[in-house]
Amino acid sequence: MAPSPFAGTGVREALDSALVALNGAKVENPRLDAEVLLGHALGVDRTALWLDPDREVDGEAGRWFRDAIRRRTVERVPVAYLVGRKGFRHLELEVDARVLVPRPETEHLVEALLELPSGARVHDVGTGSGAIALALKDERPDLRVSASDVSPDALAVARANGARLGLDVSFSQGDLLDGIDPALDVIVSNPPYVQDGDRATMAPEVVAHEPGLALFAGADGLRTIRPLLTQAAATQATMVALEVGAGQAPSVRALVVAAGFPEVDTVTDLAGHERVVVGER
Repeated sequence: MAPSPFAGTGVREALDSALVALNGAKVENPRLDAEVLLGHALGVDRTALWLDPDREVDGEAGRWFRDAIRRRTVERVPVAYLVGRKGFRHLELEVDARVLVPRPETEHLVEALLELPSGARVHDVGTGSGAIALALKDERPDLRVSASDVSPDALAVARANGARLGLDVSFSQGDLLDGIDPALDVIVSNPPYVQDGDRATMAPEVVAHEPGLALFAGADGLRTIRPLLTQAAATQATMVALEVGAGQAPSVRALVVAAGFPEVDTVTDLAGHERVVVGER
């Protein structure tokens, strides 16, 4: 086997070489990607890289890092899939191509529900990796949390995360609220909301590797939200909380009100987009 190009070089040189490739491929966060991947290869956190820039990168670590940079630049595999995990709130979730990579903006959805009454019954629709449901249970152990997804592959990831983290969330398979006990207090969801026409402008790693079932929702991005709200109206839930795409909040607010949740509020993310719509009745 040919030696790794990082063999015999230190952390600083390995990062510099990786940055040339990552910048050339026009990835969004080249330095962060390089540091996360190298830290994973060496089994250390990013701080350790800064504290020991002369540490050698060789052997298996060098080979893994070389291949990871190739996959990131040529195949555009998301970093979270390469390392097999992604931080979300206070949790470290295991993720792969069966589920979306949890995003920071989704954390606003969790924050919007942290003041729920003790013992509230919360159901997470389209749970994916389990991020929302597990974060809620982690930060509010008193809540009775359940979650569902139409994808059995996604549910396998969510269940594995729940078991590994020791968090008591009940997972089930189903489309939206089909088969879910209507005796709920809150329905929360990060549903598919990307407009089909936006595919051409999205990052290549998202389009090529993340599950389209969890992303795309018709010409206006609301194909999933409409029936979800119709079903939510028929439950005992007094609150719905939805993540929405940039510019969708006015339309979703109107749908939430029409579904019988007249008290509507929105949460703005750090980029200034109305990211979460909360309706109550």
